[in-house]
Amino acid sequence: MLNIRELLYENPVIMAIKDGKDLRECLKEEYSENRVVFVLFGNIETIPSIVKKLKNKNKIVFVHENLIEGLSSSRFSPSFIKKYTDADGIITLRAQNAYEARKIGLNTVFRFFLLDSLSYESVKETIKNTSADLIEVLPGIMPQIIEEITNWSQVPLIAGGLIRDKADAMAAISAGAIGVSSSNTKIWKM
Repeated sequence: MLNIRELLYENPVIMAIKDGKDLRECLKEEYSENRVVFVLFGNIETIPSIVKKLKNKNKIVFVHENLIEGLSSSRFSPSFIKKYTDADGIITLRAQNAYEARKIGLNTVFRFFLLDSLSYESVKETIKNTSADLIEVLPGIMPQIIEEITNWSQVPLIAGGLIRDKADAMAAISAGAIGVSSSNTKIWKM
């Protein structure tokens, strides 16, 4: 398993790509320091070539299984990603898929959407029962909540969603996040 913590310590910005335009942008030489990429688009036919292009540029690639058309967090998603791509890991919303991915040697990011106190409490319970390498909370512009979670969780946290500028990114990192994921190319250049 790769040491994602060390990579994010060197550069805490994760490029989240949501379409072909983002893919072309993140492959540019100016982003060679940005090693970690979250792939948030594609389908079962295109995802192998998307991952290959990124790996050819020495990127660490996590595929968001829920957003890949034809996978949609099927229980077979981790094995498909392992067998047909060279991805380093998956992003998932399903605890069982995080468990399966780890079992077959993929790194895992468990993604949470924090909408209210009920979803916040669900994070506590889920983290106890999952074997994810990292958790990602969205929206990532809640420094107080990020700090609370990092105080009680042993799993490193990434802040994602609505990170609009350097101040948002720095607030999340100051609160305890080890990185921020963003599809905003201005954030990629931090």
